[in-house]
Amino acid sequence: MTITKRGILWTAAIVFVAAAVFIFATTDPEKSVLFPKCPFHALTGLQCPGCGSQRAIHALLHGQIAKAIGYNGLLVASIPAIGVIAAAEAGRKKHPKFHAAVNSPKTIAVILAVIAAWWITRNIIGI
Repeated sequence: MTITKRGILWTAAIVFVAAAVFIFATTDPEKSVLFPKCPFHALTGLQCPGCGSQRAIHALLHGQIAKAIGYNGLLVASIPAIGVIAAAEAGRKKHPKFHAAVNSPKTIAVILAVIAAWWITRNIIGI
């Protein structure tokens, strides 16, 4: 059996994800100093698009979907999109048109516009 660079990368990615899931499932980001605080929020008092993501992941891993949405609704709503992006990346050789569509400038512009709208909206109406 030959060990390939791709195999090593996949193994490392799986180990990293498993470790992250374990840490987020067993440690509450609200009560632990292990998790960093948002520097943007600390400096401005405003929430960045990612504020609450650590707490949202912790809540999702405990099946608390409503709580996760309250922490960061964009993160929860983006889970299907992350799945599509991962599928496009995994199948980029078999389905190059799908990969190209997912990674097109228009798609990237829409994603950035949604993130910007979320950032502005959550600070204006406090979500």
